[in-house]
Amino acid sequence: MRGFWEPHRLVLAAIGAGLVIWCAVALRWDWIPQYAGEMAAGVWRTIWLLVLSVAIGMTLAIPLGLAQAAGPWWLAAPARAFCTVVRGTPLLLQIWLLYYGLGTLFPQYPWIRNSDLWPILRQAWPYALLALSLSYAGYEGEVMRGAFKSVPPGQLEAARAMGVPRFTLFRRIWLPQAVQRVLPTLGGETVLQMKATPLVATITVVEIYEVASQVRRELLITYEPLLLLAAVYMALAGVIVLIFRWLENRVPQKRA
Repeated sequence: MRGFWEPHRLVLAAIGAGLVIWCAVALRWDWIPQYAGEMAAGVWRTIWLLVLSVAIGMTLAIPLGLAQAAGPWWLAAPARAFCTVVRGTPLLLQIWLLYYGLGTLFPQYPWIRNSDLWPILRQAWPYALLALSLSYAGYEGEVMRGAFKSVPPGQLEAARAMGVPRFTLFRRIWLPQAVQRVLPTLGGETVLQMKATPLVATITVVEIYEVASQVRRELLITYEPLLLLAAVYMALAGVIVLIFRWLENRVPQKRA
């Protein structure tokens, strides 16, 4: 507690408190009840886009990393090419290519238009989710490649010498150690993924950023919705950090 009472920390705390009080008193917040329902729906849409894209992306990233770290060339080369393309192109471009590419290609096929999937495929969110998932997979595939290679090969050789089946070796030894080595990195990447979700507003997906933009367009106020948006993203980032710190404390420490 002594560190908190140092003069420079007290000055910063006072400045922060003053800014919060000024924002609460001097700025206009009477619009919040009018848009509360839309904001709640926007936050929920941001959260489920983040959760689903991270889950799908990580499911793809593990085989991508494994293929590059230990797979044959005919698996490693496509995995490396996929990660290179995803990491080398802007996410906004990927979203547009999927939405304006697949989104305009599918209607040309009657068997797609007449299928039960068409009510879903005609919406924007599947393409947004696909783009976010593939982007996360591309980045984390490279992270997992390094994680798999960082596991001491002696442990794997010892397990093979003891006759441990390949899948059991991967599930019980190789994958857990790789994941525990990259948990801090995955936490940071997940925060970045959350901050990338506003890009889906460019294809008409109404998440929290689009709601803030709607407030600015309709009420002609700028700072208030943007400040509230910043507070929402900071709160979500704080929750993500806490979740990953909890996970880091739950898994055993890395062993050389």
